[in-house]
Amino acid sequence: MEWQTPVALPQPTFQLEPQEQMLCVGSCFADRIGALLNEDGFRITVNPYGVMYNPVSILHTVSRLMESRPDYAPRIAILTLGTNHVYRLKSTGEIVDNCRKQPARLFEEEELDIDACTRALASAVEQLRRRNPDIQVLATVSPIRYAKYGFHGSQLSKATLLLAADRLCREKPESVTYFPAYELMMDQLRDYRFYAEDMLHPSPQAVAYIYERFGENYFSDAARTFLKAWRPLRTALRHRPFNPDSEEYRQFMDKTMLKIAALSEKYPNFAYPNHSLDRQGRD
Repeated sequence: MEWQTPVALPQPTFQLEPQEQMLCVGSCFADRIGALLNEDGFRITVNPYGVMYNPVSILHTVSRLMESRPDYAPRIAILTLGTNHVYRLKSTGEIVDNCRKQPARLFEEEELDIDACTRALASAVEQLRRRNPDIQVLATVSPIRYAKYGFHGSQLSKATLLLAADRLCREKPESVTYFPAYELMMDQLRDYRFYAEDMLHPSPQAVAYIYERFGENYFSDAARTFLKAWRPLRTALRHRPFNPDSEEYRQFMDKTMLKIAALSEKYPNFAYPNHSLDRQGRD
């Protein structure tokens, strides 16, 4: 008897190697997946200018990042789409990424259509490709619903993003593939026990499951070997002893640090995860 409706993942066109250089931009779901990749030792840049919910704001981040870091050339990028709703500053007509708590009267809300979403995403991909022609981009749609639009309105927004992501994959099959985070949440984890207290955001367990499926699909054998060695050490570093000044704990930490040093020698690009990435943003 089946108790779920399993979501099949696409055949991977690439694999993630240990300490892969990556970029993750998008909604707060991108923050959460990016934080897990960071904890697993990948060299990942996550929303460097804050959470970006719509395709135009994602384009703005990519453009700004490419301009500010001339040598930055990630091999993998994850673009997570949250909404097609944008806000224009009335005085300039510019789509803003953050209203910065300015009065609502200064802005007008607008919904991007499929064409506009696809154009913005395609432009972001082209900028990334100019920096690294071999880059692989994963397009995904955040499973977080927007109650403020009404649930029908939220579904319409997600439908627009899903169609835009699909069109992008068809237009740039050599560079872009789709990862079904939205479908994993909505079709396989469709139970309120997989939601946070607000009943809108995925619970930590749901995010962990989606990340687990992601890893099963994209982690190379070398990455799995690295993680088998690193994850127990990461757990050891998080251990909180009853008596941190005890000789037993000191010996435990000395052994742990020796193992980390040996791992760092084997993997020269390995660096301690940047825990500033552990943001729990909210859409």
